[in-house]
Formats: sequence, C-alpha cells, structure tokens
Amino acid sequence: MAIKSTTKKKSPSKSTAAKKTIKTPAKKGAAKELKDLFENSLKDIYWAEKALVKALPKMQKNATDKKLKTAIEAHLQETQIHVKRLEECFKSLKKRPQAKKCDAMQGLLDEGKSIMEETQAGPVRDAGIIAAAQKVEHYEIATYGTLAAYAKVLKENFCLKNFLATLGEEKKCDALLTKVADTRLNSQALQ
Repeated sequence: MAIKSTTKKKSPSKSTAAKKTIKTPAKKGAAKELKDLFENSLKDIYWAEKALVKALPKMQKNATDKKLKTAIEAHLQETQIHVKRLEECFKSLKKRPQAKKCDAMQGLLDEGKSIMEETQAGPVRDAGIIAAAQKVEHYEIATYGTLAAYAKVLKENFCLKNFLATLGEEKKCDALLTKVADTRLNSQALQ
C-alpha cells in the first residue's frame, strides 16, 4: 500500500504576492505634493457644496415633515455660507475659485434622487431623505476633517479655521437629522 504525502503546497509568500500587485499609474498632472492634493480636494468639495445648494431645495420640496423641512432649509443657508468660506480659502491661497466634479457627491445626490423616486410621499420618503442627507453629511464630515488635517500641516491657518467651522456645522446637521428621525419619523414610517 502506497503512502500519500500529506505535505501541502506552499502558498506564495507575502513578499511575492506584494510584488505581483500592480500599481495604478498616475494621470498626467497628478498631485506630487500635499499642497497639490490639498488644492485638488478643495476644488472637489467646492463642486460638492455648489451641487448641494441645488439639490437641497428639491429634497425640501419632497419632504412632508415640518421639522425635516426646517432642518433642510437651515442647512441650505449654512451650505451657502460653506461655499463662501471655500471661496475665501481659494482667495487666501491666491487661487481663483475652481470646481472639479466630485464623483462621490454626484453619486450620493443620484442616490438621494432615486430614494425620492422609489418612495411614496410621506413618512417613508422622509425617512429616505434623512438617510440620503446623512450620507451626504458623513461624506462632508470626512472631507472637511481631512482638509483641516492638510491645512494644519501646510500651515494654512485661515483655511483651517474655515474648515473647522464648517466641520462643526456638518456634525450638528447630522445630529439634528438623527434627532428628527429618532423622535418620530422612523416610527411613523412603520405604519
């Protein structure tokens, strides 16, 4: 009777697997320094905030809950201030305000539009609007936190101050949306 070998084939070592990983080639004009990445991110969030100024009135129009409508209106006014703060940051950097399409925000806004189209007006749509709005807020919180970290390292103190102010407002908006959803909207959506 023949005895079978119980030794397993060796899997490639981690270093061999890492060598096989293909690096993504950088596009022409890609950021080489943190300052470049900072400025690209600034253009990205500038586009995002301007797109949000256009999208919020549509969300407000589709909302039925009075507290939700009020929260959206208040955040629209804040968002207009966010756009101005970003323009001030560009000015402090001696750059012309320039928007670069933000694919992430476009995706979030498209999802919000789909949620409104796929729900009946009332508490269920309101719950969906809150979910979509909070996804936007979380994206903005992440972006402004990152921009603040870059501004701190780059010693762009004027921008840092503006980013931190906006970051605080985004966090407050997120908390308010949670409160509106938790106080009664999500329960009403059950019925």
